[in-house]
Amino acid sequence: MNNTVLKMNGLTIGYKTSKGNNILYSNMDATLKKGELTCLLGKNGTGKSTLLRTLCRLLPPIAGSVQVNGKDIRQFSMRELAKQIGIVLTDMVRTEDMTAYEVIALGRSPYTGFLGRLSDSDREIIDKSIEQIGIAELTERKMQTLSDGERQKIMIAKAVAQETPVILLDEPSAFLDYASKIKLLQLLHTLTKKLGKTVLVSSHDIEQMLRFSDNVWLLDRERGFTQGETRLLCQNGTVASYFNLEGITFDQDNYRFEIDFDQI
Repeated sequence: MNNTVLKMNGLTIGYKTSKGNNILYSNMDATLKKGELTCLLGKNGTGKSTLLRTLCRLLPPIAGSVQVNGKDIRQFSMRELAKQIGIVLTDMVRTEDMTAYEVIALGRSPYTGFLGRLSDSDREIIDKSIEQIGIAELTERKMQTLSDGERQKIMIAKAVAQETPVILLDEPSAFLDYASKIKLLQLLHTLTKKLGKTVLVSSHDIEQMLRFSDNVWLLDRERGFTQGETRLLCQNGTVASYFNLEGITFDQDNYRFEIDFDQI
């Protein structure tokens, strides 16, 4: 059975400039499958956000294509694409003067229009997403009163209310304390395993993401793009090759980096 939801075919990403194309990666092929959590890892400046923005059509591909359920994303209207891919970016929406419930309700915009009225069905979907994320006590609070972790949960609830098969998240654990990061990863695991979502997460929390993810996408300007099952890429040394530095080694059995302070 083919559970592929999103597919990259010969995708080339980067930026178009007045002097030509600034290409970051070329001919990328990969898939995201239903019910799987994939982590997107790489050092600062390697192009993780560029890839995520290309996958949801915020940036155009230089070459190749991205397909969702067999259809090129360029063939969708923006409203129809918003029914296929949900994305959580910290700079997407100004929410300071909104309640948490109002932000979550924005997830229904592809179905109602931005100024449309919520139907009883829309409200049921919103309430269900609130229940699934476990944030009922936050819904009437203003967004500026919430902690970073609480705000992230609200934005994820918005993506769940959007009812898309694919959810992309760019650094959702940034600025969270350790306990909040683990709770967030548990939540993402629930989205994939219990709700059947296809989730791709860009993160700098390498060790935690490797423990929770089914697959890993690796980006490096010199090594290029590599993707595969997390367990296999950890055990065959691929993950280590992308992150090892002098005095730092990767424990492939425990998914953990070890520091030799004598070599630093």
